[in-house]
Amino acid sequence: MKIARFTHGGRTRLGVVQGDEIADVGSADETLPTDIGGLLEGPGVECLAPLLVGAVRLPLAVVTLEAPVVRPPEFLAIGLNYALHIAESGREAPKVPVVFNKQATCVNGPGGKVIVPSPAPDMVDYEGELGVVIGRTAKRVKAADALSYVAGYLIVNDVSVRDWQRRSATMTMGKSWDTHGPIGPWLTTADEIPDPQNLSIKTWLNDELRQDGHTNNMIFPVAELIEHLSTACTLLPGTVIATGTPEGVGMAMNPPGFMKAGDTVRVEITGLGTLQNLVVADPD
Repeated sequence: MKIARFTHGGRTRLGVVQGDEIADVGSADETLPTDIGGLLEGPGVECLAPLLVGAVRLPLAVVTLEAPVVRPPEFLAIGLNYALHIAESGREAPKVPVVFNKQATCVNGPGGKVIVPSPAPDMVDYEGELGVVIGRTAKRVKAADALSYVAGYLIVNDVSVRDWQRRSATMTMGKSWDTHGPIGPWLTTADEIPDPQNLSIKTWLNDELRQDGHTNNMIFPVAELIEHLSTACTLLPGTVIATGTPEGVGMAMNPPGFMKAGDTVRVEITGLGTLQNLVVADPD
């Protein structure tokens, strides 16, 4: 099931994407949460299937897709999780996952505008990544059981302001600018992705293919990441985990190939759709 959050006719609801249509399950149950985080905390995704029978169907072309999770309780990210990206970054392979936070206020949706901030306009980079959304409370979960805690998967563009990222060892300030966390275009439930380590990741800047990676090249696979993270902190329903980016980022090019106003960045992952965003100048 592909669960989307969308706006149509001035209202925001949850829907189920089926081909080139979206089933407005919110029209069949007005009490349904309008955010996937609320859905996971409350009735759960299993409540949606019965609502499909009475749901109004709309063409995808007439709705605006929004970020599936508006304010994740935690937006965690993993650095240096692909060997070739480590090599292009000039770093050594980590012995344990490199974890940092993206502040929840950075969340942006499919089609949302990514702002090049005026205080730091010259080093804004893209990072196409597989995103994991936790479906139930996870605490000290073992890797063997970890995937059963996953509600589903989505695409993340871990937009990074490189000069700000380098100012501090935590990287958070370079990763958390407003609009710099596009996620979507919807949540693909875990039953449709039996193996998250068997997915292609591609990122285009305008029409140029920049990243062409595969999740089987992760140093720390999804299940191990969940085990590691949940050992220290409780992962709440709706938590988003960005699992690292493959090689091909702009900072590694010669000369560097950073994003600029007017660019379009597009990330595609097998079975998860396409996340596309326009890059714009800071309106302030």
